[in-house]
Amino acid sequence: MKRCLIITGGPIDLGFARSYLSEERFERVIAVDRGLAAAGALGVTPDVIVGDFDSVDPAVLAEFRRKEHIVWEVHQPEKDDTDTELAIKRALAMGATHVVLLGATGGRLDHLLGNIHLLYPCLQRGVEACILDPGNRLYLIDGERHFKRREVWGTYVSFLPLTEEVRGITLRGFKYPLTDKDIAIGTSLCISNELAAEEAAITFREGALIVVESRDTPM
Repeated sequence: MKRCLIITGGPIDLGFARSYLSEERFERVIAVDRGLAAAGALGVTPDVIVGDFDSVDPAVLAEFRRKEHIVWEVHQPEKDDTDTELAIKRALAMGATHVVLLGATGGRLDHLLGNIHLLYPCLQRGVEACILDPGNRLYLIDGERHFKRREVWGTYVSFLPLTEEVRGITLRGFKYPLTDKDIAIGTSLCISNELAAEEAAITFREGALIVVESRDTPM
């Protein structure tokens, strides 16, 4: 197992990130462009730094330039892929089996939606990938999944279709069960479910789902 942390350029709750990283271990760390500032604040030295660096404080760049053994992957600002996509591609090329993204939910909604879709190549390759922030853990599934109350990120578990249609959804052990239900893009049927037992499961025959485990956070 090779776990890779990607620190992206979106807003990061540093208190949450410090707490999370104190309990988790990663074999590789990739920082993305403006995510360098967060990496510095967290005391994390990346193995790889990816980006066009058009939005990074020059002082932060200079600080990391002085560090040895960092691989720099520098791109032009005018490019087809976002910096986060380049980082995910790098993680996959490095043989990552698990990828966690911090800083991928805050700020611009176009980046958030894009980052959700960037999880799909990981799913296709059998790589566990998720986006984390204090209130949410978001990932994709294309088949059966089991949930344990002590392991889910919060109170709520939501399922949204990533593909145009998801066929044959069955929910067991949830507050709102389903049996062999098809859902399509444009429905909120599977939003804000909850575990009704210590363990719950979802199965379906066809399609891919966005899963969001979430909890209420103070405003």
